[in-house]
Amino acid sequence: MSPSSNLVEKRRILQLETLYDLAVALQAHRPEEELVEELLQRVCAVLDPAAAAAVTRDAYGGPVAVASVGWPDAPPEGSELLDDAVWREILAAGDTLTRREGRLAGRPFHELLATPLAYRGSFLGYLSVLDKEERGGSGSGFTDDDRRFLDSVAALAGVALDSVRQLADLETQRERLEEENRLLKEELAGQVGGQRIVAHAPPMRRVLEMVQRVAPRGVPVLLRGESGTGKELIAKLLHLLSDRTGTLVALNCAALPESLLESELFGIEGGVATGVKARRGKFELANEGTLFLDEIGDLHASLQVKLLRVLQEREITRVGGHQSIPVDVRLVAATHQSLESMIAAGTFREDLYYRLKGIEVTLPPLRDRRQDIPHLIRHFAEEFCRREKIEAPQFRSEVVAFLIAQEYPGNVRELRNLVEAAVSLAEGDVDLELVRTLTGEDSLAGSGPEPVDLAAVERRHIAKVLKMTHGNKSQAAKVLGVSRRTLQRKGY
Repeated sequence: MSPSSNLVEKRRILQLETLYDLAVALQAHRPEEELVEELLQRVCAVLDPAAAAAVTRDAYGGPVAVASVGWPDAPPEGSELLDDAVWREILAAGDTLTRREGRLAGRPFHELLATPLAYRGSFLGYLSVLDKEERGGSGSGFTDDDRRFLDSVAALAGVALDSVRQLADLETQRERLEEENRLLKEELAGQVGGQRIVAHAPPMRRVLEMVQRVAPRGVPVLLRGESGTGKELIAKLLHLLSDRTGTLVALNCAALPESLLESELFGIEGGVATGVKARRGKFELANEGTLFLDEIGDLHASLQVKLLRVLQEREITRVGGHQSIPVDVRLVAATHQSLESMIAAGTFREDLYYRLKGIEVTLPPLRDRRQDIPHLIRHFAEEFCRREKIEAPQFRSEVVAFLIAQEYPGNVRELRNLVEAAVSLAEGDVDLELVRTLTGEDSLAGSGPEPVDLAAVERRHIAKVLKMTHGNKSQAAKVLGVSRRTLQRKGY
């Protein structure tokens, strides 16, 4: 056997031994960062590249683990490797690439071999080797055997990475359940009416802690906060954490005119007008349960008097009726308005205000809990895709950063609408250009040095939605998550 043939045979044996050792090593339950580092070291020991890099990404396209050798200045960031044209070519080809004379994350190469790390059609990242070192006088570069070896390594790594992530997901779920069990009763399992409350940021965690303490009591609760901060969701949580045996009934005080709102609240007797049948109101329906009155600041003056009487006497009288009906209702009211200013202006009763304000809970706007935004993006995207039975696209890291920077006058509701629109329109990954288009040229990001005038931002946002709906105020109100009367009150 010639010396060159002997060298080739030794290399093949080394490759087989390395694959075996690697298969054993990858079975160990280790963090993804350690697994990627081990992978790169083993490949370098066999293929002798002048440089090599491996990177993995998460479900939203951001880097998870990165390892590299051979970069003279500074090791490349994971985002650099994922933004490189090589990665886009791998995604397009779906197979191992060979390239000559180019750059990877700023480092020039004469020859590059790059293979995807994938499992069951899902691309988890890639592994690349650059410029094979000359050994034994051979300068032929990477061989077909080298390519097959790299393919085999990538196949093993794909399975191992998937297992690591499944274990990580299970661990995350375990930690999440422990945290949710601390904040909520066990039967909620982190769900309120089918919706999960995302609360990683301290301001929202404090809200949930207060809700947990207050919920078992029968005291009225006044929820304060801007539109879209989740007041109705918190009202549901208050009810579910209480010991009340009745149901939760909700009514938006701004959605109905005074004449209809009164019968909705207190019910109506049959025969009051031609064709009118007796009907129970929300107070009766919520007996032994919870009544949630949203937009309480829009309640008409005459109904404020009647509501105060119900809270004092714990009984109602139907419209057109004379008989008092006792009710046992825990009242939760919500508003985004300043009731104190309305009291000063004479449009809201002070005595009713103090009846409603047994406990006050203020929900933070989304701009004060930006830590929750990446989690909310993930949650809304997964929830929407599960409901629509479609595959969830990736949200690139720059998109998430852009969304974190927004001011969100519509708060969580606005973010949900934006995420669902982006998922609906995305062709592949959700990219920055698409999200910029959805937010409009007059982006809500407060990136300039001047303070943001929130009232002006709100006006621009409403105007943008009205333009999108071609001036249809009813559709615009639905998109914004407010009533048409609220738009009218704001001058639209």
